[in-house]
Amino acid sequence: MEMNVSSTRRIWQLAGGQATRPYADVFLKYGVGLIGPGDAGPWKPERDDDEFEGGFVRRFASEVQVGDVFLLRTGISRICAVGIVASEYLYLNQFDDVNGWDLQHARRVRWQPLAQPHEFGKSVFGANPPRLSRVQNEEILDYANRFLNSPPRHWQTAALPELPPEEPPLEDVPSALQGLVAAANDLVPLLWDRQAFGEHPSEDEMVAHFVVPFLRAQGWPQERIAVKWRYIDVAVFRALPRTPENCHLVIEAKRLGAGVEGALEQAKGYVEALGTPRDVVVTDGIRYRMYSCQSAFEPIAYANLARLKKSAIELFAHMKRP
Repeated sequence: MEMNVSSTRRIWQLAGGQATRPYADVFLKYGVGLIGPGDAGPWKPERDDDEFEGGFVRRFASEVQVGDVFLLRTGISRICAVGIVASEYLYLNQFDDVNGWDLQHARRVRWQPLAQPHEFGKSVFGANPPRLSRVQNEEILDYANRFLNSPPRHWQTAALPELPPEEPPLEDVPSALQGLVAAANDLVPLLWDRQAFGEHPSEDEMVAHFVVPFLRAQGWPQERIAVKWRYIDVAVFRALPRTPENCHLVIEAKRLGAGVEGALEQAKGYVEALGTPRDVVVTDGIRYRMYSCQSAFEPIAYANLARLKKSAIELFAHMKRP
């Protein structure tokens, strides 16, 4: 008689990020399941749930067991992978900045990506599903049970991929950027605090307070920085006049925390309208990710002003005035 996996293993749904700030690909690449907030430090039984914005981290660290099943959720009714928990709770600081999320609470997971995301067709996880929860829905349990008992099953015992090394912080911030980096570190906690600050600042505010000052610190004169030029949030010009041929860089801005990676397609549309290939930067004023037009818009550099790592030097070099 075939074993009913759903009766012997607990099944959980684990969020793979918001639609505009996904990180499911990181889970699959490194064989992990991650949850935040992680900046408060490792979870311990004596720590209060309030330190972690509720009980999700506690459940992830203490209730999930090795051998349990994770369904990697990418919407209110969709999953993209099924995984088996392969480790006890870990705190991995190399995941302190995953598309802007602090996700240091970790489990190693053997994932099996689906050939196509599975859509259950309704909000089976709830209208506003939490980042982690035990699955009780019979339809989901039946799907997971059949998937786990169907060949191929070699992935369930496969070797886990290597974890990425922890990237060291950037110790020597370029002198021209020190004031802006200090402002980012001082202001970001306040900007995120809706009770103390109010609504998050708009993209225009972040452009005014961070993006333009960042470009000025990188050596670009005011006359070569255009705001809302041909619908582009910020365009940088290698020479005057301001023409498509002289455009050096296209920058698409989003409001703080909106998920800059989701802005790439819109920025590519602006580049297409220009009729000349140009590199793209997407930003919320604090995080900057650059994509190369010569490499099919693959990401080539990244910096988070509030959490600078050594690799940020690459982005600074790319964005500096030639």
